[in-house]
Amino acid sequence: MLFRLDYLSCILTIVSTILVGRRCWEGWILAAVNSVVVCLIGFRTSQFGFIPANVFCIALYAINLRSWRKPEVH
Repeated sequence: MLFRLDYLSCILTIVSTILVGRRCWEGWILAAVNSVVVCLIGFRTSQFGFIPANVFCIALYAINLRSWRKPEVH
C-alpha cells in the first residue's frame, strides 16, 4: 500500500499552523518538512512549479526559525 503524501501534507499543514500560532518554534520545523513533502508531490506528479516555491519556503522557514530561537534582550 502506497503512503498518501497528500494526507501527510494536510496533517503537517494543520499541526504546523497551530504550533506557529502558539509561538512554538517546532511549527517552523514541521512547516519545512511539509514543504519537502510538497516538493515530492510536485516531482511525482510532474507539477514542477511546486518545487521552487517550496524550496523558497524552506529557506524562509530556516530564517524565521533562526530569528525566533535568538534570545530576547530586555
